[in-house]
Amino acid sequence: MDTEEAWTPEAEAAAVKEPPKIHRLEESVVNRIAAGEVIQRPVSAVKELVENSLDADATSINVVVKDGGLKLIQVSDDGHGIRYEDLPILCERHTTSKLSKYEDLQSIKSMGFRGEALASMTYVGHVTVTTITKGHLHGYRVSYRDGVMESEPKACAAVKGTQIMVENLFYNMIARRKTLQNSSDDYTKIVDLLSRMAIHHTNVSFSCRKHGAARADVHSIATSSRLDSIRTVYGVSVASNLVQLEASEYNDSSSFVFKMDGYVSNSNYVAKKTTMVLFVNDRLVECAPLKRAVEIVYAATFPKASKPFIYMSIVLPPEHVDVNVHPTKREVSLLNQELIVEKIQSAVELKLRQSNDSRTYKEQTVESSPSSPYNPSKDLHLNPSGSKLQKVPVNKMKCFSNVFENLLGISWQPTFLREVIVLLTFINKFLCTPSKQGASLWYGWIYPIIAQSMCKEERGRNGA
Repeated sequence: MDTEEAWTPEAEAAAVKEPPKIHRLEESVVNRIAAGEVIQRPVSAVKELVENSLDADATSINVVVKDGGLKLIQVSDDGHGIRYEDLPILCERHTTSKLSKYEDLQSIKSMGFRGEALASMTYVGHVTVTTITKGHLHGYRVSYRDGVMESEPKACAAVKGTQIMVENLFYNMIARRKTLQNSSDDYTKIVDLLSRMAIHHTNVSFSCRKHGAARADVHSIATSSRLDSIRTVYGVSVASNLVQLEASEYNDSSSFVFKMDGYVSNSNYVAKKTTMVLFVNDRLVECAPLKRAVEIVYAATFPKASKPFIYMSIVLPPEHVDVNVHPTKREVSLLNQELIVEKIQSAVELKLRQSNDSRTYKEQTVESSPSSPYNPSKDLHLNPSGSKLQKVPVNKMKCFSNVFENLLGISWQPTFLREVIVLLTFINKFLCTPSKQGASLWYGWIYPIIAQSMCKEERGRNGA
């Protein structure tokens, strides 16, 4: 006989469990959750502050960082400053001077528009603002916490523009702060961000340094040449291996769909990872489909599979760009994105092929040794394309000659050497010919040296 469980009030309560009650979160909790999404790491704060400086028409932006941005982020600019009357609501959420109604997003040209960045920083750090506007004899300094002023603004000496300090970032988010203890990694990201900004905004000078350091890790001056800016920021080795690129598309009414200008690396550029700097309507963004399309072109064009350097500035009608896609504004949605990617991919492919076909090599005649009657230039004067053999500098020829003579000093039979040449020629035909660089190396350096060594061994055997 089955025994029935005894009835109890607790058992009845467990059988009929009520759904949890929905309640309204406190505003401070909402703001802190939102702050963690907008300011994900120190570089996010730097990006927001630098974009505010650009919106303020600054011509000079200086960034100082301590402990990767966790202890201190200081951004100073010479922009138009902040009005005294606006300071009380400066760090409240959804306060901005960039737009007043939703329709303004269709024609937005400023970097910021939500009014969340400064507010978010005050919920995860201690923010101090020093600012002065044109025509005033002194500026004002005020500190903020949790979106509100800690005290009334105080008059102070100030230089033109605004300086914002963010201290003890993520002091109240223990888990986030522990994951960001590697300060060098975050400082590298900040330097990379400022480098990208500097080569696009050529009318603005940028600097970035560690707190207490005398030398800046990023230092650019305003210039009219983008290539000069790239040379200053990324170095001569990058700038000297770039080719200019342009692309555009117009519709039936003669209004443009998009315009693009930029620089891409040629076959001489060598790097382990792709560097892609992309601006859409002056906004630094990422576009995975475009990056993937360009990398495919490079992989197909250059057998070395070296990763490229790409700078592109795309201009579209403001109404064709949706900037309100990502909390950090890192991504945008483009109208006719597939068409734009396809056109740019075709332009890159055409430019790389033209650059590859027009490559030139320095020529220098290599004189044969008087003791050796064999002259390889008489027999090996044509490469696979039928053009004149590319000569090689004497010092490099001697270097390669010493290596190969040491290798060929072993008692190898001439027949075996001929088989090696045939094999290497076969490999070269399928692997090196498309880039012409491998062909020049083979037919200009290696082939003649092996041939010389063969003849030297033949003469030694005949003399014996």
